[in-house]
Amino acid sequence: MFHLIQNCDAARRGEFTTPHGKIQTPAFMNVATAGAIKGAVSALDLKDLKCQVQLCNTYHLHLRPGDETVRKLGGLHRFTRWDGPILTDSGGFQVFSLAKLRNITEEGVTFASHIDGRKIFMGPEESMKIQSNLASTIAMAFDECVQNPAPYEYARDSCARTVRWLCRSKEAMNRLNREPGTINPRQMLFGINQGSTYEDLRVDCMKRIRDLDLDGYAIGGLAVGESSEEMYRIIEAVVPEMPMDKPRYLMGVGTPGNILEAVRRGVDLFDCVMPTRNARHGHVFTRQGRRNLFNAKYELDDTSLDPDCDCPVCKNFSRAYLHHLFKSGEMLAMRLCVMHNIYFYNSFFEKIRGSLQNETFERFYRENLEVLNRRI
Repeated sequence: MFHLIQNCDAARRGEFTTPHGKIQTPAFMNVATAGAIKGAVSALDLKDLKCQVQLCNTYHLHLRPGDETVRKLGGLHRFTRWDGPILTDSGGFQVFSLAKLRNITEEGVTFASHIDGRKIFMGPEESMKIQSNLASTIAMAFDECVQNPAPYEYARDSCARTVRWLCRSKEAMNRLNREPGTINPRQMLFGINQGSTYEDLRVDCMKRIRDLDLDGYAIGGLAVGESSEEMYRIIEAVVPEMPMDKPRYLMGVGTPGNILEAVRRGVDLFDCVMPTRNARHGHVFTRQGRRNLFNAKYELDDTSLDPDCDCPVCKNFSRAYLHHLFKSGEMLAMRLCVMHNIYFYNSFFEKIRGSLQNETFERFYRENLEVLNRRI
C-alpha cells in the first residue's frame, strides 16, 4: 500500500494507496474538524486548492451531529461530498485538550462534554465504533496524549496503556470491518507512538507497535509544550524504528519550518490547524514570509498576497482589499485567506515532493527554512 519512490538521505518521496485514492507523499492533511474547513470552505473548494486528504475530528462529530447520524446519511464521504481519502483522529487528543474533568482507567476515559457537560465514556472499542460509523478511509487508534513535560513514571505507565489500547483498537477494527452493513469494510488503522519526551519510552513503544503490522504509524504527543529542538530529537529517535514500507505521520505539526525539518528526518504525513486558524486572524503564508493583513501598510497596497502564488485569491484580489475586509469584519476575509493558506500549504508540499524526486531537497530545505518562517 505504500510505495517508496525516492530517498534523499532520510527524506522520502512515496505513494500511499488507500480505498479512496492515492496520496502522494510527503502530504499535508487539511483539517475539517466538524466535516468542514473553518472559514466557510467546503469539500468542493478543496479540489481547487490541491487538497489530497481531509482530516475530520472523531470527538466533535461524535458530539454533533452524532456518528450514528453520519452513518445513517451514508458516512463522511456522502455527508461532506469529499470523495478523496479522509482520516479521522481517535478522539484521544480532544479528551486531553478539551475535557476539564476526566477519569482515565484501563477500560477507557470518562469525561464531561465541553458542549453541555454530559458524561461520556470512550475507550478503544467505542472510538473504533464511532470511526467505523463515520466510515473514514483511515482510523486512528485510541491513545492518551500527555502534556509535556510529564513525569517519567506517568509517561511510562500511560505509554504502556496506549499500547494495550492499540491491541484492543486493532481487534475492534477487524471485527467491525467484517460486520454486515459496515459502510467502509476496508477501513485502515494507524497506531500512535507515545512516550512524552523520553527517548527510551518512545523507542520501546515503537518497537512494540510495529510488530502489530498496521497500515501506518503516527508519532503523537508532540507540539504540546516541548521545544522544537526536543521534538526533532524525538523524531530522530523514533523514525529509525518505524517500518520502511508504511507511511509515517507526525500529528499536529506545524509551521513550514517544522515540516521541512520533519521531512528531512523521514516523515511522510502531516496535519495542523495553523494554516486555517492563522488565516482567520489575518495571517497569511507567502513565499516571502508571513504577512499580517491588519497592518496599516496594506491599506493602499494593490498587489496580490503573494506574487509567486497562482491560487484563486492571489489571481483576483489585492492586499488592500483583504485588509479592508478584515477591518470591516467581513466573513469573506476569512474565507479568502483560508483558501490562500490551504493552497499555499498544498503547493508547498508539491514543491517538497518535486525536490525529493529531483534529488534537490537539501538545497530546497536550505533556501526555504528561514524565509518561510519569518514575519514580514
